[in-house]
Amino acid sequence: MPASWNTPVSEEPPTVAVAVDRSSYTHECLQHHRYATLNVPSIDAVDLIYKLGSVSGREVDKAAHFGVRLAPSQKVDVPRMADALATYEVEVYKEVEVGEVTLYIFRVLETWVAPGVADQWGFDFKKVNIPLHGAGRAFYKVDPRPVFAKKDTPKNPKNF
Repeated sequence: MPASWNTPVSEEPPTVAVAVDRSSYTHECLQHHRYATLNVPSIDAVDLIYKLGSVSGREVDKAAHFGVRLAPSQKVDVPRMADALATYEVEVYKEVEVGEVTLYIFRVLETWVAPGVADQWGFDFKKVNIPLHGAGRAFYKVDPRPVFAKKDTPKNPKNF
């Protein structure tokens, strides 16, 4: 399922969180199968992302129906998207019910990144871009110009 609401949570342990509507098929699957892959597609995949988010997996095999190419994962028995820029192989670590969603906090077991798309800071947005979902059919790109914070340290850390 395409997930609009997701975020890194912690570096140690490496975790990410995804909000999943409790009425969704994805939620039902995660209650029974505690592993998943979180795939980061290219901005070029917005039409596919929108289609995948518009159909329930209860009614259709989304990968087969929309021609999503799959590849084997390294540590989980859930395939990854072969055309993704990156994939996180994860297991459910904790769950928090908030409103109509469950916030799944996933422990990252393995990370795969396509060759040449990332540097030490993350994705190289001069080479690739990722979709950020606004609402409905609206997606946004990441500005490719990095903005670095000053390296100066405060003279009095207590007042920082």
